[in-house]
Amino acid sequence: MRRDPRLPRGTVHRLTHDSEALVDNALGDPTRRELHVYTPPGWSADRDPLPVLINLPGFWGSGPGQVAWRAVGENVPERLDRLISSGEMPPVVVAFPDCFTRLRGNQYINSVGTGRYADYLVGEIVPFVEEGFSCGGEGRRGLFGKSSGGYGAAWHAMHRPGFWSALSANSADMGFDVHQLPEFYLALDVLQDHGHSIEVFFRHFESEPKPSAAERSCLMFCAMSAFYDPDPGAFLSMRLPGDPYTAELDPERWANWLRHDPVVLLDDHADDLRGLKALWLDCGSRDQWRMHYGMRRFHRKLEDRGVPHVYEEFDDDHLDVDYRMDSFLPFLAGALSG
Repeated sequence: MRRDPRLPRGTVHRLTHDSEALVDNALGDPTRRELHVYTPPGWSADRDPLPVLINLPGFWGSGPGQVAWRAVGENVPERLDRLISSGEMPPVVVAFPDCFTRLRGNQYINSVGTGRYADYLVGEIVPFVEEGFSCGGEGRRGLFGKSSGGYGAAWHAMHRPGFWSALSANSADMGFDVHQLPEFYLALDVLQDHGHSIEVFFRHFESEPKPSAAERSCLMFCAMSAFYDPDPGAFLSMRLPGDPYTAELDPERWANWLRHDPVVLLDDHADDLRGLKALWLDCGSRDQWRMHYGMRRFHRKLEDRGVPHVYEEFDDDHLDVDYRMDSFLPFLAGALSG
């Protein structure tokens, strides 16, 4: 059942990909992954190549979830059908890689604690999709993501200049002192019920039929340490950036986190963003995780450095904001199609 069954319908191709980049990843996560690829109505490999977009979901999300049927609203392929059929955006190929991990999400970077997910995307998924669907290529690749996916999009644009030509980062993880640091204190309140042990808590979480919101938040914070400051000697490479009893920050460990903050990274990577064909940023002005403050800082730094971009702040929070795709997907597709 589709929201509007009268619309021309694209095709979601369900494929399997075997990764070499993820072999021997520290979490023991599978290297064989599903890969869904959307092609628009009327697509043919014999026609002129289309641009390609890569979708990076937020934490707790994965590629297969982006194409699943929804009782309320549209999944991404259905939204693409509507936008393309109405002429609001030019046709594109969109890939939905599965980057889910045992930690319940991904930041889409290389880490000894989780796996080489930046290499997985750039070195494996994009070439696989471009070859299989005659799309993309230099100047015609973009990516979009929200929350952790928005972080991944921003990180990739700054660290893989020339490979990506357009990005949208929505409600992205930025401004770690205002976004992540409060989560540290909340996580400690949960960990104290488990002897201040991440391992004891994590095993409890995995056994729970319905973890609480506080437990989910705690897991997500602990997981971030495996991306930003992995400790191979710790349980699943997760180690807190401070004392679990007194909440005193360890300056060295916290500095490792901050080196991954896009607001900090921008100091050395503004020129990498300057070469993009399209750079879109947006965030709700009432974000529960305070993402809007980091996004505002990122936006202001871009302005100060004269980096062309679009920044929009809308009256909403962090959740259920997929409707924003109606604004940024045409923006990305238009820039890559020119």
